Amino acid sequence: MPRIDVWCELQCPDCRTALADLALLRDRFGDELVVELRHFPLEKHKHAHIAAQAAEEARAQGALWPYVEAVLVRVEDLAKAKGAAAERLLVEIARSVGLDADELESALIDGRHIFQVDADEAEGAAIGVKGTPTYEVAGRLLDGSKDQTGLREKIEELLAASPDA
Repeated sequence: MPRIDVWCELQCPDCRTALADLALLRDRFGDELVVELRHFPLEKHKHAHIAAQAAEEARAQGALWPYVEAVLVRVEDLAKAKGAAAERLLVEIARSVGLDADELESALIDGRHIFQVDADEAEGAAIGVKGTPTYEVAGRLLDGSKDQTGLREKIEELLAASPDA
């Protein structure tokens, strides 16, 4: 089964732009394509780590991608949020996509998903991820953090040539 690991950061405008390419890839490859979100919070984005934790709670509640897409649509709002306002925004977004917002808020308070986010970040750094979005396809890293031109086509080529496809 074809697979893409997407190293993403939920305060990253480039990751929001990447959603269109991911939608086109899903259209082309259908339900056979596995798109796995991997977290790579960047230091320059102060709410990225907590947003990643919120996304992990959304995954636990069965709505990872709707939540991720809703957060990325509001990336500017998240960037402007100060202090607890960022958490309130993440909880509000959870509510808007039908998640148990109280449970998401509890997850942010008790930190139950910190280790998963930290593990993703460490693995990304170990394999050479430097920015977001970065795609891992058929054992190759494709960095979309500076320019996404032609990336979808390259991903399609790699997926088509992959023995798992």
